[in-house]
Amino acid sequence: MRWPSPLAPAVAGVVEEHAGARLCALASGDPMFFGLGTTLVRVLGAERVRVLPHPSSVSLACARLGWALDATEVVSLVGRPLASVHPALTAGRRLLVLSADRHTPAALCRLVTDRGFGDSAVTLLEHLGGPAERRRDTRAALLASPVPASASPSARGDDDDGVADLNLVALHLSSGAGAPHLPRVPGLPDDAFEHDGQLTKREVRAVTLALLAPAPGELLWDVGAGCGSVSIEWMRTHPACRAVAVEPRADRAARIARNAGALGVPALRVVTAAAPAALADLAGVAGEPDAVFVGGGLTAPGTVERCWEALRPGGRLVANAVTIESETALARCHAEYGGELIRLAVTRAAPIGGFAGWRPMMPVTQWAATRR
Repeated sequence: MRWPSPLAPAVAGVVEEHAGARLCALASGDPMFFGLGTTLVRVLGAERVRVLPHPSSVSLACARLGWALDATEVVSLVGRPLASVHPALTAGRRLLVLSADRHTPAALCRLVTDRGFGDSAVTLLEHLGGPAERRRDTRAALLASPVPASASPSARGDDDDGVADLNLVALHLSSGAGAPHLPRVPGLPDDAFEHDGQLTKREVRAVTLALLAPAPGELLWDVGAGCGSVSIEWMRTHPACRAVAVEPRADRAARIARNAGALGVPALRVVTAAAPAALADLAGVAGEPDAVFVGGGLTAPGTVERCWEALRPGGRLVANAVTIESETALARCHAEYGGELIRLAVTRAAPIGGFAGWRPMMPVTQWAATRR
């Protein structure tokens, strides 16, 4: 029989239908590297699955290219948004992208070119390990843009129009002078985000993320998220990091989603609702948080209390305040829960006539505590 699509929801039914029988599932590539084996183990348990691995397309690609696998980043776009590739775009890096279908290479190269990496070397590898295996070398800008059918093969970047659904794209990334540098270390430039002024500024954001201390697989609640800068930077630190952004205004919630896509974390979950009401069932729906950031809603009764109660032992809560009223709320939190209370003051150089002087930003009072 052929596996149904979508596959994961059907696995339990297929196994039940053949109860008592020994089943053999055949699939291409390494079953435990973005493969069928991981799905079967997740549904059935490791004790019920015997895995007979085969080299993955990633191993085969590195063998063909002469690339060190341990120095190559892999991004899968199979069942994942194209925007997921954004955090991996760094000049000089080697990147392997697992395609969803024949349309992925051109769409990927358009995204890469739009980010300023159009001169990157691209190798399109199709049907790796099979009799129809093929390799084509080009540049991202060439594969992104349609060219006349009369163009020479060297100009076209391939020798025909067809692209196989089973393909992988290898990129040796090279950026132009105008390409923005967007590292995964927290503290992206403020203009990397679309915002209406409700933004945790770069310097304060870097300190905030340091205290939230993201680790792979952890979940953040970003309460009063504004433009989503803190939750987005949390998720950019590692592909396994997760976040929920809670924002009462619909226009800002839509802006958070746009920022998340543009900065490579489209899986950021956005909840359009006000705290503390939005927090009542959030743990049951989104999961128990490992960290909570409160950037807005500090003066709403019950917000901090619900955030604190939701934290697992060892979880971190960080809250920022710029008004006297919210500072007063933070002082009460510090007295009740302990932790650290600090004030951050940042001054930036700015033109004053023909000279330069220091222009202070609004000071930010920050409270950080760990639940024991």
